[in-house]
Amino acid sequence: MKSVMIKPVKARGRALERTLEPRRKRTQSSKRSGSRNPKHHDRFDQSSYLSSSKAVKIVSMLAMMICSPFFIVFMWYTMVRADGSVEKACRHFFQFGIRGIKDVWPFPSQRACKLVGAFVLFEAILQALLPGERVMGPSTPVGNRPLYTRNGIPCFLITLGVYYLLWRERLFNPAMVYDIIGEIYSVLICATYITTTLLYVKGHMAPCSSDWGSSGNVLGDFFWGMELCPRLSSVFDIKVFMNYRLGIMGWAILVISFAIKQYEVQGRVSDSLMVSSLLMLMYIAKFFWMEAAFGCSMDIAHDRAGWFMTYTCVTWIPVVNSSVNLYLVTHPIQLGRRMASTIFLLGMLCIYVVWDCDRQRQLFRNSHGKCQIWGRIPTKIQARHQTERGERKSLLLTAGWLCLTSM
Repeated sequence: MKSVMIKPVKARGRALERTLEPRRKRTQSSKRSGSRNPKHHDRFDQSSYLSSSKAVKIVSMLAMMICSPFFIVFMWYTMVRADGSVEKACRHFFQFGIRGIKDVWPFPSQRACKLVGAFVLFEAILQALLPGERVMGPSTPVGNRPLYTRNGIPCFLITLGVYYLLWRERLFNPAMVYDIIGEIYSVLICATYITTTLLYVKGHMAPCSSDWGSSGNVLGDFFWGMELCPRLSSVFDIKVFMNYRLGIMGWAILVISFAIKQYEVQGRVSDSLMVSSLLMLMYIAKFFWMEAAFGCSMDIAHDRAGWFMTYTCVTWIPVVNSSVNLYLVTHPIQLGRRMASTIFLLGMLCIYVVWDCDRQRQLFRNSHGKCQIWGRIPTKIQARHQTERGERKSLLLTAGWLCLTSM
């Protein structure tokens, strides 16, 4: 049965649509969606994420928040200073201990802060001002459906175009990004904790919709987040901005900057770095082309905006995903025309398979299973799952590429 749409809900100016689903008891709504009435905003269930032991919860969350910055710095040191050798990097830190960490730690610099700040501001302006198709995300546990603006491709093309023009007109040298990459990584780490703190305060002081709640633990709220769909306006979704505009777009900028650095140092780009860069940029372009489908992904539809999501989007995605290219800048590998072409074609084939998987899932989801996959009616499973608000049903696709990957 199709959901019945009733009038939109205005939650402090945020664009959220409320739906009434058949055979589902809705909770009694408060007078305003941002209300902190404990009867309406129950403590959200984190049992699927956290251990039943309180000590394990605290230790695991603290360990991730403390150790993650060290991993990023260790990876940077390994790729840039230790010739990609984990053994060499470990030997240095074991030999010099705390002093060795302090000597190599790349602290934030003024240049790095300016570069990151300019990039964040530019991407925020693009997301807020560029027009695009309005798409509706999946229904949240309390019945809200967030609206998103699909303008990823224009943002991607404009970002790359402006970056190229800045380099061609000698207004900015992208090779400098590599020169201070450790400092940039440090800025991203600091930005993760600052942003999470602001989101934590916003979740307490000014939640923008009824999809918010507390776990009853300060550390848990900070780590997992309090708001499901934090927004600054009807067109500016914070999770989408962190994930798509900062994480994925930042990944693309780093990939291009590393290639330009090798070109300026060696006079050409090695075929290994060229193939790696092109495949990454093609994958990123595919991501933005299917941007509407990722509104139904786990991180956007179900994960709250806390430290875990902020760190993943702001730091992990751009830093770790581009680490191969970071190594290849000063360690070029010549593959040869035949090997480079083979790797590129196989990579493009893999990107196509991923794109078609996303397309099949989106087609299946939008048609409620009434479609054709590879020329035939797809097989499916009607799954039932229990939430804290009752039983829910969903259709799972078991045909197409998904069928092949599960064999």
